[in-house]
Amino acid sequence: MFRALADPTRRKLLDALYREDGQTLSALERRLPMTRFGVMKHLRVLEAARLVVTKRRGREKLHFLNPVPIRLIHDRWVSKYAEPWATTLSDLKHSLEETTMEKVFEIYIKTTPERLWEAITNPDMRRKYNFGVRVESAWTSGSSYEARTPALPTPLWEGQNLEVDPPRRLVQSFHARWSDAVDREGTSRVTWEIEPVGDSCRLLVTHDQLKEGANSELYGGWPMILSGLKTLLETGELLTTPGSLRYGGGE
Repeated sequence: MFRALADPTRRKLLDALYREDGQTLSALERRLPMTRFGVMKHLRVLEAARLVVTKRRGREKLHFLNPVPIRLIHDRWVSKYAEPWATTLSDLKHSLEETTMEKVFEIYIKTTPERLWEAITNPDMRRKYNFGVRVESAWTSGSSYEARTPALPTPLWEGQNLEVDPPRRLVQSFHARWSDAVDREGTSRVTWEIEPVGDSCRLLVTHDQLKEGANSELYGGWPMILSGLKTLLETGELLTTPGSLRYGGGE
């Protein structure tokens, strides 16, 4: 990842995706004074570093920023060193997490699809990496779900399970309720996709159908959640992130 970020051209590509996420190769090519082949080479490096994730949309191949690797480095190592370095990386993380209509997050976890599915749908496991919040549902297509904490009388967020295909795919509507500001944003959509890769799983989380300029509280917590999920499944330990047990009461 550090090698990928060291090249100024690749940083310009990340800047271009920061300004407008989900761009095609042709759109990115127009932003740089180099050949199409040159842009493709730089994108391949960014994809190998998991800083860029691609998704097919019809005939188009769209490129999205993936801030999760930076989040993992911040959580596991940066906090051990000088505060100015942590502040700098925090600012970078904030800029990479900005989104418009859609945001894609990718992470690889050494576990089985069944165990990963359980961690997503089991309320007690979910609470350990999801800000101390339990997510409860029947987990059937068309059923509702609620994210609750004993400290509050109403759900923090809620929605409907639009598609449930264990242990591969979960599509949910998402309506945040933890403040008036996010409540006004209305309903968006979250898709969890699990793909086995050797002895590990590729987890792709897509948060889309967001309003233009949506409140960053809606999607800014995903890198922390996914980092905590990876740590829990691979080590059995809890990862302390900003607000990791915000609603957990220290349980």
